[in-house]
Amino acid sequence: MIAIYKRELKAYFLTPIGYIFCGIYLVGSGLIFSYTTLLRQSTTSLPEYFLYMIAVFGVLIPLLTMKLFAEDRKSRTEQVLLTSPVSLTGMVIGKYFAALTVFAVTFLVNSFNFVLLFLYGSPNLASIFANIFGLFLIGCAFIAIGCFLSALTENQLIAAVTSIGTIAAVILISLVANEIGITWVRVVLKWFSIINRYAPFTNQQLDITAIVYFISLSAVFLFLTVRVYEKRRWA
Repeated sequence: MIAIYKRELKAYFLTPIGYIFCGIYLVGSGLIFSYTTLLRQSTTSLPEYFLYMIAVFGVLIPLLTMKLFAEDRKSRTEQVLLTSPVSLTGMVIGKYFAALTVFAVTFLVNSFNFVLLFLYGSPNLASIFANIFGLFLIGCAFIAIGCFLSALTENQLIAAVTSIGTIAAVILISLVANEIGITWVRVVLKWFSIINRYAPFTNQQLDITAIVYFISLSAVFLFLTVRVYEKRRWA
């Protein structure tokens, strides 16, 4: 697993993808942060910034995950992985953590933006940390979704587009739910809604149910990715 992790992590910076992701993320986040807080010289619009960033994740994270499995399948190196002594779970986890590392480091560097808030007063640190933690969990879940969809195709573009579409659907569930008149259907949809699950973090709450939900969502899609490769190994 460690060998695969190192291989994938190195691959991100031997190709433009890693640099493109980091660059667009930092520039895009910086612009949104400037618009929502610095230009207004206020910290009251921080929740708006974090909601914008969820949408940004929906577009950028698929760029990070689209190559993870699709590239191996297209280049025919997939068989080497399937016959290697590493377990399928180890292979999937190694690739997942490589993408997560690139995301986490960029996320951490970007978080230093919040130091600028002290220029305009005394920001609520509890609120900032809760939102950052919730946003990171969402990123983890989106990477797992991207991994699964990358495993289904050898075309990186298809992997990226389907990931963007799936993540957009998950984000928009809460809006759809509000338009449904059937109570139990609305309740079920809101239970699965990323936005609804993220809401407690905007209120400075480290909601255990929400944390378990995001971790479980990541685990489910990683499990499905392993199942895809188990089926392919014996096909």
